[in-house]
Amino acid sequence: MDYGIKGQGAVVTGGDSGIGLETARKLLGEGVRVVLSEQTTDRLRGVVESLRGLGEVHGVAADLTKTDEVTALKDFALRQLGRVDILVNSAGITGAQGVFHEQSDADWWQALDTNLMSMVRMVRAFVPGMLQARHGRIVLVASEDGVQPYADELPYCATKAAILNLTKGLAKSYSSQGILLNSVSPAFIETPMTHAMMEKRARKNGTSFEEAVRSFLKGERPDLELHRRGRAEEVAAAILFLCSAGASFCTGSNIRVDGGAVSTMAL
Repeated sequence: MDYGIKGQGAVVTGGDSGIGLETARKLLGEGVRVVLSEQTTDRLRGVVESLRGLGEVHGVAADLTKTDEVTALKDFALRQLGRVDILVNSAGITGAQGVFHEQSDADWWQALDTNLMSMVRMVRAFVPGMLQARHGRIVLVASEDGVQPYADELPYCATKAAILNLTKGLAKSYSSQGILLNSVSPAFIETPMTHAMMEKRARKNGTSFEEAVRSFLKGERPDLELHRRGRAEEVAAAILFLCSAGASFCTGSNIRVDGGAVSTMAL
């Protein structure tokens, strides 16, 4: 399948692992030139080197909670790529977990700043160039938690619900000017984030990692019909479609890649 994006420039945040890394891999496979961003350079440098055989790829460290570093990331991307046609925002954290009334303002602000405001800053930085070109594809990574919250991770859930709302609002703001904005909502994907969650669960329960995953699926994700963790490349495939010429009538949409985990029809 020809996705119609060969030669375009893309920026992918959260690019040193998981969904961001697999998205970069798929974009490179379609001839897209890619800038990967992550908060630190340690792992990012090795990831970029591992991808060089697939096409033009660059890496830059940036803390997306800081506006000046987002600006520096934008400037770096424009120097390397000339123009940015595709922006994929996959950076995020789980944030504070536990009982709601024991979570502090600082816990909430950390989740909001990292998960939501980082996307606000990134879109705000790259939209002007896309407006000038009258073309762009922006994908925000949300979560099943955005429509199906879980009591032990409410800061994370709230930020993901906000991302869904932000996606729809941005689509109404910019779609008529050539920028298509959509989101994807994964559920329980094999990423470093969920791996750490399952390692913590295994230690707490005194079980193996595999048993921690099985018990989590049975007890806390009973509606996940495929009864397994999803793979990052399965989410990246949906993102690739939304970046492609084939998604030219998709904007303000949300694609679930959740194995049936969300039990409602809405969103």
